[in-house]
Amino acid sequence: MKPIGAPGLATLPPLSLYVHLPWCVRKCPYCDFNSHEVNPRGAEQSRIAIHKSLPEAPAASQEPALAQWLDTDLQARYIAALLLDLEQALPLIWGRSVQTVFLGGGTPSLFDPAMIEKLLEGLRARLRLAPHAEITMEANPGTFEQSRFRDYRSAGINRLSIGVQSFNAQHLQALGRIHDPAQALAAAELAATMYPSFNLDVMYGLPGQSLEQCQEDLNTALRFSPPHLSMYHLTLEPNTLFARFPPPLPDDDLCADMQLLIEASTAQAGLEHYEISAYAKPGHRAQHNLNYWSFGDYLGIGAGAHSKLSFHDRIVRQARLKNPRAYLQSLDPAHPTSAVEIDEPIEPQSMPFEFMLNALRLIQGVPASLYQERTGQWPIGLQHGVNEALRRGLLTEDPLRLQATSLGLRFLNDLQQMFLET
Repeated sequence: MKPIGAPGLATLPPLSLYVHLPWCVRKCPYCDFNSHEVNPRGAEQSRIAIHKSLPEAPAASQEPALAQWLDTDLQARYIAALLLDLEQALPLIWGRSVQTVFLGGGTPSLFDPAMIEKLLEGLRARLRLAPHAEITMEANPGTFEQSRFRDYRSAGINRLSIGVQSFNAQHLQALGRIHDPAQALAAAELAATMYPSFNLDVMYGLPGQSLEQCQEDLNTALRFSPPHLSMYHLTLEPNTLFARFPPPLPDDDLCADMQLLIEASTAQAGLEHYEISAYAKPGHRAQHNLNYWSFGDYLGIGAGAHSKLSFHDRIVRQARLKNPRAYLQSLDPAHPTSAVEIDEPIEPQSMPFEFMLNALRLIQGVPASLYQERTGQWPIGLQHGVNEALRRGLLTEDPLRLQATSLGLRFLNDLQQMFLET
């Protein structure tokens, strides 16, 4: 549904596929993603550690063996459910080419390489996958085994995203991570030698972190010459353990100094700051995430996965059942039903915020014409928000571009909210 006079979509945007693998060994206290623990003992110890202000989380060596984490039969059932989920969704994307694939979680690297290979074979058999498509998998250093990471590469993964978060033992414990610094270093080293493109996820603004410790983490990450580096500021998200038991975090001024340090160090290392939390060498921007930020389309399969799909007369959002057990039951091969729990159009009045929520994260912004191209609406819907942002110095005064100023990037949440429906 669109307002009278809106042009509609002349062409459909690029399409990506997101695959959600929801299990992890232990739920991190800062994580608000749809992830589910497979190790109740470790989960309980993690909760105890948080309640005691995180003096020390269980060491990685105390965790069960990798093979015990996720039952092989469960892995096979889930891969079968994913492919059935995809088959049910195919009528929505007939004839469209998939540009990127992203395996996220949870911890996808809990899945055996043979299962990942079966999944990728199933995707290729059912989709028009673009030649040289970027196929990314998230990996946890706590699941580090050299043969597994090599086998993921052989299975078809051509980009690895490693959730290091920190190389500091104290901060890894505070974050409830299951890996130690040695495992983080080993995983980064393997990615650097084995994958043509890889990403290191690092966080800053950690409990008790100093500016010097932030610099040490950054220097360690840069030692591996990562083609892509994600630097996330730790935030206390609702419905997380950190929200219930807030740890002592660096103040705003110290975090601002950390951000300036990160920008200077990454630039010196030849990494371009192209998105609010992302830095890349030429030719190594995360294509999957770029599609999100430029309001492209994505089909999400798996427990809790979200989709945004465009048609010539509407744009819809979908969400799958969040609970893995409910998801598997809905896609039981004997009596399959749909795992889609939410399926609704984006209302016209919500489109400015939906678009700008993504586009303003890009340091260089987007062409102003992209709004009409991707939403099917006249740009007049943005005008109120643009005028207010210009008045406050949060948007650049280029009529052909939607781009936050340096002040706008610093107060990005405030800028994005200016485009909420009024």
